Amino acid sequence: MSFNTFGRVFRFTTWGESHGPALGAVVDGCPPGLALSEDAIQPFLDRRRPGTSRFTTQRREPDAVRILSGVFDGRTTGTPISLMIENIDQRSKDYSDVARAYRPGHADYAYDAKYGFRDYRGGGRSSARETAARVAAGAVARAVIAEVSIRAWVEEIGGDAIDPANFDAEQIDANPFFCPDARAAQRWEVLVDQARKAGSSLGAIVACEATGVPAGWGAPLYAKLDSELAAACMSINAVKGVEIGDGFAAARLTGEDNADAMRPGSDGPQFLANHAGGIAGGISTGQPVRVRVAFKPTSSILTPVPTVTPGGAATEIATKGRHDPCVGIRGAPVVEAMMALVLADQKLLHRAQCG
Repeated sequence: MSFNTFGRVFRFTTWGESHGPALGAVVDGCPPGLALSEDAIQPFLDRRRPGTSRFTTQRREPDAVRILSGVFDGRTTGTPISLMIENIDQRSKDYSDVARAYRPGHADYAYDAKYGFRDYRGGGRSSARETAARVAAGAVARAVIAEVSIRAWVEEIGGDAIDPANFDAEQIDANPFFCPDARAAQRWEVLVDQARKAGSSLGAIVACEATGVPAGWGAPLYAKLDSELAAACMSINAVKGVEIGDGFAAARLTGEDNADAMRPGSDGPQFLANHAGGIAGGISTGQPVRVRVAFKPTSSILTPVPTVTPGGAATEIATKGRHDPCVGIRGAPVVEAMMALVLADQKLLHRAQCG
């Protein structure tokens, strides 16, 4: 059985393929009466949209969203919200070689092994194009959690990290890398250009922070806020690792160093640190919720790599077409969307149990 739905109370299902006529999402469980329009969703899709710079795929897609149901007179009705984004710039002929051989690192072989059949045009459902539907659904989720502010940025490309001392939030939307460090953004121009011209690709690390999350969202065991967030981010195409708070670095700390010490505050405890990423025991603490997500290098590259055909013969493949030299760059809006979708679900779960 395949699973295309995520969430418990606030649920979304994505549908469509990279080279099909359209893709989209159906959002169910959204409370009624929330202001929602295509114009409210579109800015989030524009941030993820391909072809906006030479550092992303040159596929030209407007990613214009249409709301097909669930909204009347600019308000959600409480019924399923159907969102559609048309594909208009597919070039399926670019994938003729992919039809004859598997791309190492991509899902080609795994899909064939599972289904005995695959859509080789852009990878079908395994294409990062699917994430446009997530971003549209995430815009709906933001209407549910209006009290929360979510921001993601790229912290590292190809092993070159930002300098935290140079962090400037205003820089995130001022360059094509969602980079808060202007100097790092300049270095990344050279790095990504070199990879693109060499027919290769680079990985990246995306960080995301949600502020305004009240204490109490989440559950102690099987619907932990951090486990749901980790699952949501791991479900993004090309993601290979997720950290909450200090993540793996916490294993190198002592108990006293890792403790988020508290002092009395005017509105609940005042925390002196946030190693836990705003989550303790699976439940939000009121601090910023923080996650870091590792994206692998794009698997579709022009550099020939050894592979096999569906019949088992040895061969090489160099993937033609238009691909991101660093898929993690456009991953920042997708991580934001998944954060919003998880938090909206957890807010409604909390309200259902605790009022």
